[in-house]
Amino acid sequence: MQAADGGRLKQRRPARLLRVEAKERDGWLKPGGSRQEKCGEPSNRKELAVDRAAKQESITELSGVFKASNVVVVAHYSGLSVAQMQTLRQQMKQAGARVKVAKNRLAKLALKDTDAAVIEPLLKGPTVLAFSGDPIAAPKVAVDFAKANEAFVILGGSMGKTALDLDGVKALASLPSLDELRAKIVGLIQAPATKLAQLSTAPAAKLARVIQAYASKGEAA
Repeated sequence: MQAADGGRLKQRRPARLLRVEAKERDGWLKPGGSRQEKCGEPSNRKELAVDRAAKQESITELSGVFKASNVVVVAHYSGLSVAQMQTLRQQMKQAGARVKVAKNRLAKLALKDTDAAVIEPLLKGPTVLAFSGDPIAAPKVAVDFAKANEAFVILGGSMGKTALDLDGVKALASLPSLDELRAKIVGLIQAPATKLAQLSTAPAAKLARVIQAYASKGEAA
């Protein structure tokens, strides 16, 4: 179609050409019509591939953590300072536990085919994960840390395939740790040996009386 313009005829520009020029103005196309990336998006496929690889590595790492841990504690940490988070990490490390902040979407993918999958409903908002092989270590540190830091809010967790609410985490935290249990058992085992060592240094008459006392109990039984 043609139209008069100042006594001269001017041909209407094709609609396709107008769309191409519009995309060039918006930054989608290079001059001449070749496609380019919109400003603010990844500049090439290599960056996208690197990003996907990093996410997959994070998922694989988290999956390994969930499979190796006997207990996982989930908490909100919004409001904690960098120094407070560092303190939490140090306390967990000293107890044989670890802390990890991960994107909820990646954590949910990592939970597949693991016993800890029961914590998925808790992964909402700014969450932090505390975990340990000792089923008591992570809960104990988390509960103690929550008492001193109101911004650290325990949501729940898991022990094996068992889902834990806040009370469940607190119940685990109240139990003696494996190290404490080992110390008590060693103490019980060593106690008789200590008593025998003391008796061996006692006078013969005293040692005889003790032996006779044990013999009398045996006869009475």
